[in-house]
Amino acid sequence: MLPTVAPFPDARFRRLRATPSLRALVRQNTLSPADFIWPVFVMAGHDDETPVASMPGVSRLTVDRVVRAAKRAHGLGIPAICLFPYTAMEARTEDCAEAWNPDNLTNRAIRAIKDAVPEIAVMTDIALDPYNINGHDGFVVDGEIVNDRTVEALVKMALAQAVAGADILGPSDMMDGRIGALRQALESEGHQNVAILSYSAKYASAFYGPFRDAVGASAALKGDKATYQMDPGNSDEAMRLIQRDLMEGADMVMVKPGMPYLDICRRVKDSFGVPTYAYQVSGEYAMLQAAAQNGWLDGRKVMLESLLCFKRAGCDGILTYFAPEAAEILNG
Repeated sequence: MLPTVAPFPDARFRRLRATPSLRALVRQNTLSPADFIWPVFVMAGHDDETPVASMPGVSRLTVDRVVRAAKRAHGLGIPAICLFPYTAMEARTEDCAEAWNPDNLTNRAIRAIKDAVPEIAVMTDIALDPYNINGHDGFVVDGEIVNDRTVEALVKMALAQAVAGADILGPSDMMDGRIGALRQALESEGHQNVAILSYSAKYASAFYGPFRDAVGASAALKGDKATYQMDPGNSDEAMRLIQRDLMEGADMVMVKPGMPYLDICRRVKDSFGVPTYAYQVSGEYAMLQAAAQNGWLDGRKVMLESLLCFKRAGCDGILTYFAPEAAEILNG
């Protein structure tokens, strides 16, 4: 129930907007670098980077440069970095065995970051698409993305990352039952302190295109992901998925994409009161950057406004490619 408000002119809402100091005193939601997880793309090589054409300002980085990025993030007060590997087509296979190779790009990057910047949390991606010649998050058998066999592979992938030193695992595959299988495996193998940030409500969205360019999955993908990612028209299903993942052992949950699904973020936080995150995905980032580069929008202002909207919608944090730039501004 809304409180009673005195009639005008006794109540003048503009009084509390009159100066920056007054606005700061009554501001309900604020941003800080501690709200961000920075997604970073990892590629093979040494002391090199390759710009992602569809994501202005974002590059794939070699492991040594990823370490530099982690040091920069830590210095800015960003608490976590999230790794996504770029796997060349010749390393992609039907069996996706590179996904649980102890020396794959992700696992080498985890070890290098934890050696150099042990204070920063390292999050990883759990899905087969970077390693799958078909570009899908799961195994493809006779045109079907199969669930249970995929979950077995995801467990092997997760354990390899936990051994490498990952702090947070991010299952983004949307297979049924994978959270319970991951949690059981982590517990039985002595990795009880590894957290799971589940992509619980991940929609079959058109906003992922630039990300697929960044990880080299665009050309590989055959068909779409609608049989395992959520229908954009559904919201009640997201609540059931969140509830299931929490019951299976997820520590935190995520809504993906972000800005087009703020209603889902709010429902999740109000319904469950758990650590809730959103991913400001590549398409959201790219469209803001493109508009800013064309002079159609003030890039700095729309960046910060877009990030603040996640906090207002109930999110505890945001995965965003804007993380270092936003952190620098927020740090003054």
